[in-house]
Amino acid sequence: GSSWLKQLLWYFLNAWVLNAYWFPWSGGRVALLRLFGARIGQGVNIKPHVNIKYPWLLTIGDHSWIGENVWIDNLVPVTIGNHCCLSQGALLLTGNHDYHKTTFDLMTGSIVLEDGVWIGAQAVVTPGVTCHSHAVLAVGSVASTPLDAYTVYRGNPAVEVRQRIIQ
Repeated sequence: GSSWLKQLLWYFLNAWVLNAYWFPWSGGRVALLRLFGARIGQGVNIKPHVNIKYPWLLTIGDHSWIGENVWIDNLVPVTIGNHCCLSQGALLLTGNHDYHKTTFDLMTGSIVLEDGVWIGAQAVVTPGVTCHSHAVLAVGSVASTPLDAYTVYRGNPAVEVRQRIIQ
């Protein structure tokens, strides 16, 4: 979805600025991502040591939080809504390989996190998953199927454990 020169430049800037602790300014990271085509709303906070594969395939709504060590491996579009939280070490994974084929073909699927979604620390969202409004994926859990709105999930594979009641 982009020229090899842009991809190469992003590879080095991602490693040097976004995926580094020495550059603590969230506003600078947001500006860099926007420069490379990411659509990012107002009040977004991106902590240090974040890795984003292709910013031109990323959309983040207003007032969302991307924690330290988050990896957004977006081979295809990833959409993050308003007031979302990706806690430390969360992984949004849009690609996988087809182990049924000897060619090990790449399979991809977009990820959508609707408004108010919280992805816990070290949790994984796999290709093609939509996390509906205000869903929660608990620490260390793996979402391989859609998460219902206002529902808390835990485990691998993630299963519903309770409703999320916001007061």
